[in-house]
Amino acid sequence: MNKVKVLVDSCSDLSKEIYEQNKMDVLAQNVSFGRTNYKDGIDITLEELYANVEKFGELPHTAAVTPAAFEEYFKKAIDDGFDVVYVGLGSKLSTTFQNAFIAKQSFPEDRIFLVDTNSLSSGIGLVALKACKFRDEGLSAKEIAEKCSEISKNVVAQFSVETLDYLHKGGRCSGAKALIGHIFHVHPYLKVVDGTLIIHKKPRGPMKIAINEQLTELKEVVKNIDMDHVFITHAGATKEIEDYTKEQLSKIVPSEKISITRAGSVIASHCGFGTIGILYITK
Repeated sequence: MNKVKVLVDSCSDLSKEIYEQNKMDVLAQNVSFGRTNYKDGIDITLEELYANVEKFGELPHTAAVTPAAFEEYFKKAIDDGFDVVYVGLGSKLSTTFQNAFIAKQSFPEDRIFLVDTNSLSSGIGLVALKACKFRDEGLSAKEIAEKCSEISKNVVAQFSVETLDYLHKGGRCSGAKALIGHIFHVHPYLKVVDGTLIIHKKPRGPMKIAINEQLTELKEVVKNIDMDHVFITHAGATKEIEDYTKEQLSKIVPSEKISITRAGSVIASHCGFGTIGILYITK
């Protein structure tokens, strides 16, 4: 049985330390302003992203990892004696997974295995961490992919959005709705359902109320939460909101099981500054 590499794309929104600790490889998505292209997680920070949005008055273009980039990675891994499990951004949310599938066709079918998480951000990361755990337990790439495909069905990925501006600029919210949202202090509660991102609820009031909506739903299933990892992932939330979310979540979930990560530039391009989510797996 060959050794196994676990691959993700940068939309998995884990920290550099988590990637390194778990020997997880990452391929960068692309973000561009005009003719200037950046590699997500490599040569643009969230602060630079938001500064450019203000400067140019529009959102950046985001682009999936190309088939060529996947093919280059797959070839090197196989040449080095590895099989690959790619734990990917949901296929309904991006062409990235399709590009990995295209690249896979150039190799023997028993060497590359793809897991469509039907999720995004650290929802992908949760599944990838399971893949690393199974790899370290000695499972084959095929076994890892099969287990992770089942686990993906139980990922809860949800976010509260600070501002409707990015959803409006990205065509996911009308100008009228954005204006009304500002007036009535609406903080949409987004959730991934059946592989697509929907507006789950529209709580009014301070951001803490929107976070409390996430916590209320989490309490309802807490007995069935997989406690290996629970993530708070945000796209530049204030320290006050970050601390509030962790403090309240720690009343429900053991604090040592909670990890905080920042969203990458691709995820932030679509949800905007201040977005914060609680992500976990149910059993």
